[in-house]
Amino acid sequence: MGGKQKENEAYGKSAKYDPSFRGPIKNRSCTDIICCVLFLLFILGYIAVGLVAWVYGDPRQVLYPRNSTGAYCGVGENKDKPYVFYFNILSCAVSANIISIAQNGLQCPTPQVCVSSCPENPWAVPVDKYSKTVDEVYNESKHFCLPGIPPNTTVEESLKKELCPPFLLPSTPALGRCFPFPNVSLPEYPEINNTSVSNGISGLLDHINARDISVKIFEDFAQSWKWILLALAVALVLSLLFILLLRLVAAPLVLLLIVGVLAVLAYGIYHCWQQYRALRDNGASISQLGFTTDLSAYQSVQETWLAALIILAVLEGILLLMLIFLRQRIRIACALLKEASRAVGQMMSTMFYPLVTFVLLVICISYWALIALYLATSGQPQYVYRVPDSNASDCQNVPVNKSCDPMASTGNFSSCPGLTCAFQGYSSTGLAQRSLFNLQIYGVLGLFWTVNWVLALGQCVLAGAFASFYWAFHKPKDIPTFPLSSAFIRTLRYHTGSLAFGALILTLVQIARVILEYIDHKLRGSQNAVARCIICCFKCCLWCLEKFIKFLNRNAYIMIAIYGKNFCVSAKNAFKLLMRNVLRVVVLDKVTDLLLFFGKLLVVGGVGVLSFFFFSGRIKGLGKDFENPNLNYYWLPIMTSIMGAYVIASGFFSVFGMCVDTLFLCFLEDLERNDGSQERPYYMPMALMKILGKKNEVPAGGKKRKK
Repeated sequence: MGGKQKENEAYGKSAKYDPSFRGPIKNRSCTDIICCVLFLLFILGYIAVGLVAWVYGDPRQVLYPRNSTGAYCGVGENKDKPYVFYFNILSCAVSANIISIAQNGLQCPTPQVCVSSCPENPWAVPVDKYSKTVDEVYNESKHFCLPGIPPNTTVEESLKKELCPPFLLPSTPALGRCFPFPNVSLPEYPEINNTSVSNGISGLLDHINARDISVKIFEDFAQSWKWILLALAVALVLSLLFILLLRLVAAPLVLLLIVGVLAVLAYGIYHCWQQYRALRDNGASISQLGFTTDLSAYQSVQETWLAALIILAVLEGILLLMLIFLRQRIRIACALLKEASRAVGQMMSTMFYPLVTFVLLVICISYWALIALYLATSGQPQYVYRVPDSNASDCQNVPVNKSCDPMASTGNFSSCPGLTCAFQGYSSTGLAQRSLFNLQIYGVLGLFWTVNWVLALGQCVLAGAFASFYWAFHKPKDIPTFPLSSAFIRTLRYHTGSLAFGALILTLVQIARVILEYIDHKLRGSQNAVARCIICCFKCCLWCLEKFIKFLNRNAYIMIAIYGKNFCVSAKNAFKLLMRNVLRVVVLDKVTDLLLFFGKLLVVGGVGVLSFFFFSGRIKGLGKDFENPNLNYYWLPIMTSIMGAYVIASGFFSVFGMCVDTLFLCFLEDLERNDGSQERPYYMPMALMKILGKKNEVPAGGKKRKK
């Protein structure tokens, strides 16, 4: 007993009774003011970065294709010409820098022109018409030529100067560009066949049918969106029912899950014993097999099944011992789960608070994405002379890759066929361009910090609401009228700095992890095993550190919501309180994880099975107005429903998990502060007092407290 007392004193003394404490402190002051000021200044700088990006950036280069002169198709003077047509799609297959959307806009070493529609029929210039004019030969196809061709220009001259395309292939618009169909050939051009066209297209895009797939996906969503919403509604109802029904079935469900785990392990032991017994007499041994990279070979080794049997038996024994010696703490965990379900039922608005968090996260991520896009597209366009490789010998006097004016004529180099003034990229001069890397780093830091702050805000607000439930002596009469909104206003008003402090610590660790991931990616092809091992160890350490900081921050925010202290004091008090009750923490954490995992499995699995049977046609509709949709890819709405159900279940269960953690800390504080006397009554529910063998004294002539 003395050893346990000394161990507990190492993590601080128990909380003392405070007669003025009645739940979350109302008379509180601002905490971590310095960090609050730094966070607000950082946000102002983040806004300034956004303004700089907006002034210097031009996202049209990503949204709209360009022609050879760098002009956008689909806007301005080319408003009625939204597509880019490539004179010779085959040249795209041998381009040195084929795809660079952010800088080059899918540029190929062939003239490109903005067109109102893509070619529909195959056509090639007849050899016997080279001497005729462009107007006579191209007729209605002249809009596929470069604009401003001088009158009476012959076809031979236009082809030599690459003013007009030598052939047209039936194409389909995709991503604002005319991509020809692969199954096409021209007798006039033997080199144009199925293989060559496919190679040219693959130089621009991995899949030629990207538009077809996107259209089919859009059609599937248009046909099934009502049913997807119905599936998500089912997920919402199942999640809510699971949480609300825990007050009735928490203990039996936890017992059922524990017995299920024990049964699975028992079957594993039985299966391993059967395999070991079958291989014991005539099976191979590990000494005969030796070391091999073929892991399936170890299935026929008797020692493999013996080792698996021993491991499973040890796990089974440990779980049985834990179930026997920790049964009291498991009962406490079940009682807290019931109380959390009751708290959620009393404050249903908390279940929909994740929508607020979701909206704020969308704002943070969208703002960063826009900043990154605008910064990546900042700078003035630059143009250089380009010559096809086939004409390089005739253009030795041309300043290839030197800057040029796309609006000027290339007549000074008329002896060089195929010479173009092509768009190369964007200049790196200027204040914004020189600081582009630093601004992007600032944006990434802003993304991590704001996202972590939003998550911290949600945790602290929910903790404040659920703490007001626990510390209400007569429930529900003493529960505040608007606990969630009161906690939200209180957190924003007093604890913005504390939340920013905790979010900053977590952000720095996450940034370090991102840097290590980048270094590991660069070293992946290296043969230096020592360096890769060191990086792997650092990654593992940072992962553990991030998990610990998230755990510490979560409990610190609970203490902030209750007592209104600064981040460091709250984190210290929360950590010491948990360490004084470490066994209860472990049991509650694992029981809650097991229960919530089962809940997610139930919701997601149920919605997934129903979606599969419905969208695959195995379950028929409910009449003419509710028929099964005719889909191209029936797995698409199924996966959408499953992912949506997972998001909904995670949102609901995250609130429930926060409720359990908050009530648990309040329960531990209640045990240390109070003793059940008339002056210091317990606030815990009757079920917990019964498990612990405690009770509140009833004043003479008074009434017992309701459950």
